[in-house]
Amino acid sequence: MKKKIFDYFYLSFILCACTGTDTGAVVESTPTQVIVQEQNQVQVTNEADITPSPVPFQFSLPTPGAEPITSWRPPLYPVPWAIAPYDHFFFTRPIAADQVNWPIADYRYGGVFFGINVVHTGVDISAPKDTPIMAAGEGTVVWADWGLFLEVPGDQTDPYGLAVAIRHDFGYNDQQLYTIYAHMNSVNVIKGQHVETGDVIGYVGSTGATTGPHVHFEVRMPNNSFFYTYNPELWIAPPQGWGVLAGRLMNLKGDLLQQVEVRVSPEQGGRNFTVRTYGTKGAVNADPYYNENLVLGDLPAGIYKISFEYEDKKVQTWVEIFPGQVSYFTFRGTDGFNVQRPSVPTLDFVPLDLPATPTPTP
Repeated sequence: MKKKIFDYFYLSFILCACTGTDTGAVVESTPTQVIVQEQNQVQVTNEADITPSPVPFQFSLPTPGAEPITSWRPPLYPVPWAIAPYDHFFFTRPIAADQVNWPIADYRYGGVFFGINVVHTGVDISAPKDTPIMAAGEGTVVWADWGLFLEVPGDQTDPYGLAVAIRHDFGYNDQQLYTIYAHMNSVNVIKGQHVETGDVIGYVGSTGATTGPHVHFEVRMPNNSFFYTYNPELWIAPPQGWGVLAGRLMNLKGDLLQQVEVRVSPEQGGRNFTVRTYGTKGAVNADPYYNENLVLGDLPAGIYKISFEYEDKKVQTWVEIFPGQVSYFTFRGTDGFNVQRPSVPTLDFVPLDLPATPTPTP
């Protein structure tokens, strides 16, 4: 059944430590404080200011280097954009096209930064302080304050810093969608305000547990909770003529391979990309259709070699990236690769035969 747009995270949370805005160099900095939440499958609510999350405890992490800038990018496809039936490019980017507005390579969704229990629940986009942050879609502001992680309004010790949450006027498969924008220097909206796509909702900062200015961006569904985040790179529109790669890496038993470094190399030469499979389960969720544990967005259309190490051997396959679409592959141990898209969901029952409609007589 084709999706429709309609009207009105166990969190293991890593706070988004990225360096400053010099995206072409590694900057040494003090370790970043992050927060980890004990796994506790509790009932959650739709609003951030109703039920607080459990109190977290802390770890310290080093700060990685930023992804180097090697090219500029075309404008995004208009939203909503979905060529394939189960794709959902519903959101624009929170940073304008005249700025660097793609995720920092070391801070993608599902990344692990300390042990196996700290995973990243969004993507980080580095930008200079006070760069405008824009609403990724139309909706109502349900949080515009300090305290979003602990769900305590005004708490200036909160690791998210100043943050905004938007409940969108549309959903996916009859489920509500939210987006989160954290570490702002200042906010430009108030709770209850309705915003349109592209409206300025705040300005880039480094409030909360972070070592440099950036925006931490999340997509949540159907609840505004850390337990319900999904990979934003499957939700934000790619540049025109570019596509997205999603994959599911498993061993022969079907167990997911965690934190495998995958190299993505264009056939015609040029920039190589690396991406890691998701970390431990709990605070990250796979897309209901792709069931992926790896996503790499913003790839120019073309043929790419996918390679990584499995049981001390290099394995590889080739995948074609199509403009404006998600390309998909799976790997299952010694069974190897498959580049077929997931099968279309089918009914789990057989409909009863309906009586034939009588033919009207003249």
